[in-house]
Amino acid sequence: MKFVIKKDDLYNGIKIVERATSMKALQPVLLNILIETIDKGTVRLTATDLDMTIITNIDAQVEKEGKITLPSKKLNEIVSKLGDNDLINFEAEQTLVSITSRNSKFDIYGIAASEFPADMTEVKPEDGFEIELKPFVKAVKQAGFAAANYETSNLLSGIVCDISGKVLEIASTDGNRLARVRESISNKDDKNSQLIIPSKALNEFIKMTSFVDEDTVKIYKEKSKVIIKSEKTTTISRLLEGQFPKYNQLIPADSPKEAVVNVSQMTAALDRVSIMVNEKTSIVKMEFSNNSLRLTADTPDSGKSEESLDIDYSGEELTIAFNYKYVLEALKNIDSEEIKIGLNSSLSATVFRPKSEEDLICLIMPVQIRN
Repeated sequence: MKFVIKKDDLYNGIKIVERATSMKALQPVLLNILIETIDKGTVRLTATDLDMTIITNIDAQVEKEGKITLPSKKLNEIVSKLGDNDLINFEAEQTLVSITSRNSKFDIYGIAASEFPADMTEVKPEDGFEIELKPFVKAVKQAGFAAANYETSNLLSGIVCDISGKVLEIASTDGNRLARVRESISNKDDKNSQLIIPSKALNEFIKMTSFVDEDTVKIYKEKSKVIIKSEKTTTISRLLEGQFPKYNQLIPADSPKEAVVNVSQMTAALDRVSIMVNEKTSIVKMEFSNNSLRLTADTPDSGKSEESLDIDYSGEELTIAFNYKYVLEALKNIDSEEIKIGLNSSLSATVFRPKSEEDLICLIMPVQIRN
């Protein structure tokens, strides 16, 4: 195998696919990236941890066809340290690869491509639906953070992607909190589908889109897998199967009490007050009274903190407690200067939503206060 490629193109390609390499590989080849020539002008990079596979095509001048796998970490280190805009000569003989650029030369041993478990999932164009990339990425960022942090196939570790007509609904929950957003999309194919995708796969997809300059993606369901495909990049992930909780039924139709709070002020206040939380519980108390919100935290052995905010609130006094981390994460994913906080009682689910946008909802269960 022999080809010439631009440093920036190869580096961006590595950054896209390396997210799928296995962190704890039982098979050494899963730590590697598969590099293969496709035609005279294209090289393909593939990485997989068996749950997720990422593939990207990059432009190159191919002189001799072939394929090899190379260690992802070492390859990244080599390419990242070469000069910007340099051309890289890439030549492989069996499992030895020479990487040359200007006065630099690296010889690196790989593993035969025949040992790489490449995902050869084939898709038919008529089986997928095309949606715009930006609203899809925005929705996953806003509503994917509440998924459970499990390393298992538990459904709560997944993110629901529900496409119905011109509406994309993304939702996640870990049982203590819930996030849901609805985005209008073009959905050119006007198809409906609901997929439960592992949060890890979608979050890695979101991170790699900073290297992808495309307007749309096409999403396919193929048996127990989902394929997210753009012109040059493909992400393949297993799907989670089962009945996801009926989360829309958990969202209150209205709230008896409502506060309007400045997001940046509340975020900063929570950051400060949380210094004194009990690390085992992470509880911050919130006391809502006439146009005021008082935040308090205390740890018996360390001390106490409190801070008050001016807010828009005219309901009856209410004291409610939360895991402050859940509230902070909700605030950081709400793109609005002000939020509405829908309250009921000290033990009722509380709704956080942008003041100006009703399509994003974060629901957080309070913690029972023990006197």
